[in-house]
Amino acid sequence: MPDTAPPPVVVLVRPQLGENIGKTARAMLNFGLTELRMVEPRDGWPNPSAGPSAAGADVVLDNAKVYATTAEAVADCTNIYATTVRKRGDQKPVVTPEEAAQQIIATPGRSAFLFGREASGLDIEDVTLAQSILTVPINPEFGSLNLAQAVILCAYEWSKTQKLEQPTLEEKLPPAPQVELDGLVGHFDQLLEPKGYFLPPSRAEATRRTLRNVLTKPRWNHLEIRTLRGVLSSLARPDRSDRK
Repeated sequence: MPDTAPPPVVVLVRPQLGENIGKTARAMLNFGLTELRMVEPRDGWPNPSAGPSAAGADVVLDNAKVYATTAEAVADCTNIYATTVRKRGDQKPVVTPEEAAQQIIATPGRSAFLFGREASGLDIEDVTLAQSILTVPINPEFGSLNLAQAVILCAYEWSKTQKLEQPTLEEKLPPAPQVELDGLVGHFDQLLEPKGYFLPPSRAEATRRTLRNVLTKPRWNHLEIRTLRGVLSSLARPDRSDRK
């Protein structure tokens, strides 16, 4: 696998709505693609409607380039994929987004995904520039993908070849220091001793050791230990119903 194969570029051919351009930028950046090219955007460029829809993917919009023709937009690319339904009589190979992603990382040179206008897709002249047709199995009774959805299918499959790190929902805190764990164990001991939990005396040492092992195994962080000690303190207090 060549280490020099660059990320593919996304080429929007005659896109119509600024909102869809923004959503495309968002979809691209979600999966590590940053190079957006456009051919004759209907409402010109820059388009004020694109920014809000990009939801922060400004780096993609700020560096987007506009071309007069599709041929100019892909002039430096050697692997071009036209995203369209295969036309009868077309002899070009047909690949899925997953197959295209594997080809991109295995083939030197720039690669490009071509996407047509929202209403009608790519023209025949645009498709002739591509080496392959890229399509996906889709419900024949409802084959309507919007532009950003089509882009995200291709971007996601490419991202899988890059082993992008899965984001975590929250920062994982390190285990609490031993002194805090000892405090938790001691707190349990303090509350359980008067209840006769460590009886008979001949088993007290083994019971304490087992309890410590149980409390040590989860590798609590300091917030979890603080919560557990708060629970123990609450259980040690008299019930509210007993307070007169």
